Amino acid sequence: MAVRILVVDDEPRYLRLLEANLLTEGYQVFTAMDGEEAVESFSANPVDLILLDVMLPHMDGIAACQRIRQFSSVPIIMLTAKGEEHDRVRGLDVGADDYLVKPFSIMELLARVRAVLRRAQTSEVGQDRFFTHDNLRIDFARVDVCVGEQQVYLSVTEYPLFLQFTHNIGKVLAAEELLTSVWGPEYRDDKEILWVTIARLRQKVESDPHEPKHIVTRSGLGYLMPPIEG
Repeated sequence: MAVRILVVDDEPRYLRLLEANLLTEGYQVFTAMDGEEAVESFSANPVDLILLDVMLPHMDGIAACQRIRQFSSVPIIMLTAKGEEHDRVRGLDVGADDYLVKPFSIMELLARVRAVLRRAQTSEVGQDRFFTHDNLRIDFARVDVCVGEQQVYLSVTEYPLFLQFTHNIGKVLAAEELLTSVWGPEYRDDKEILWVTIARLRQKVESDPHEPKHIVTRSGLGYLMPPIEG
């Protein structure tokens, strides 16, 4: 079955361009021209990926992403105007998995789409089905993450990033290593997307995100999940 993609943009030229190129690649494409229409369309007809412009009428892309994240972890790539760094960060903060800055090439778009879809299909399983780290528990087979008795929902980017730490207990992982492993080699220098995703991940899995015990920063070196003593 073809991968289904919802493209949301209020510029007819961009909408037609994206739709035509995605159709050529074999994707099934749906379109919307504002945030409200995007949320309603996805609610009625779920897809595998959303390309979501930030600047939209009626409801902007940030608000639409927040609404969708209330009921779905579908991969979302935000489309932002050049130079609007605050929009990129805001998009990642509310749960987007990646972003593209306009104007972008179709080759770059297709590469980002493939990368995000690859992450969505990631279902790495460790040697044991269950993993525990202090008050954290992961069921790899069911892709369930619990902190204490509370189940937490990780996005298709947050989960494989977290797996990097669970599979490398006690090892300091450099930013470049994490970016290459999770996002792909073309993201090696995109530190911003890593910082925001780790901050978002800490909000979900740490009892106190300001004093993390699952994902610890080693200044100038990288990040690690420390071994549990005793």
